[in-house]
Amino acid sequence: MDERAIGVFDSGVGGLTVVKEIIEQLPNEEIIYFGDTARVPYGSKSKETVTKYSKQIIRFLLTKNIKAIIIACNTASSNSLEEVKKTFDIPIIGVVEPGAVMAYKSTKNNRIGIIGTEATIRSNSYPNAIKKYNKDIETFSLACPLFVPLAEEGWTNNDVAYLVAKKYLEPFKEKDIDTLVLGCTHYPLLKDVIQEIVGDKVSLINPAKEAAKKLKELLILKNQLRVKDNPKHRFYVSDDTTKFEQIASIALKKFIPSAQKIDIEKY
Repeated sequence: MDERAIGVFDSGVGGLTVVKEIIEQLPNEEIIYFGDTARVPYGSKSKETVTKYSKQIIRFLLTKNIKAIIIACNTASSNSLEEVKKTFDIPIIGVVEPGAVMAYKSTKNNRIGIIGTEATIRSNSYPNAIKKYNKDIETFSLACPLFVPLAEEGWTNNDVAYLVAKKYLEPFKEKDIDTLVLGCTHYPLLKDVIQEIVGDKVSLINPAKEAAKKLKELLILKNQLRVKDNPKHRFYVSDDTTKFEQIASIALKKFIPSAQKIDIEKY
């Protein structure tokens, strides 16, 4: 057993979808979450900048005596995972590989859509990961950059979200996809409008669920499951806490402790 916490980070509120899955699958584990709300979005930034930010955040999380880290950000997972795994001596899990596995297992007609930030789509991380398992699968990728600010604003199920989703996702209707990867952890917050646009015959893949499953397998393998109940989760952000707390309470469907603002540039 290991009573240390799990570190989770994202560019903003999107990683709370991963936190939700960890709480459901590993209810005894304590979570230390960092949302980089001052520098969101990551999707329009360079690989070098995203990697710099990821290293700063990991250095911060390591001050909290953690036993593993989930990069709950597809942009950082796509662009920085391998670099940070070489830099830091702690288990680090990204969300791309687990999401790719779930997608290839889900598709029946070998036609998969992928939506994500500009940086994630540019990296080709999902198509490359999916084709490792089945080279016959066709993938169709599309950047949806406005989904992140919609999620950060809490506009996840209104007329604005619907119109933006319709504009982005209409081209998929011509591709005959049966599976759509939500390749950004912000996107599950908009899953209702996304599902409405693409239709019920298209399975939505939420990589957060598989990332939490991979974490559980790792902790069992290393005999590091926390056995005490009543875990105390802690939340940190790099900008104002008010809006984060509002969206977090909706995303997690429960009241959360007050978030604390920190100066991430110190790390």
